[in-house]
Amino acid sequence: MEDSQYKGNGKIYSFTEIYAPPAGFEDQAPYVLALVELDEGVKVTGQVVSARASDLKIGDPVKTVFRVLQKDDPEGLIHYGFKFQLAK
Repeated sequence: MEDSQYKGNGKIYSFTEIYAPPAGFEDQAPYVLALVELDEGVKVTGQVVSARASDLKIGDPVKTVFRVLQKDDPEGLIHYGFKFQLAK
């Protein structure tokens, strides 16, 4: 293994819209989950925010954004991480 850094820009390689999410993500459904090919050639998965599947097409440019991933409950932990949004 070796450390790598990525700029976070890429394009949509494939995507789907999730209507029946796993436990803990019910409040986000429906949401788009994409396989993104970063400019450096690596493919990663992530949620595409502020978009529905009908808004997207293969090859659309995306960039990473820092967002809430999951909330345990109103008084509990909030988990943050990276998601994608259209770069248009």
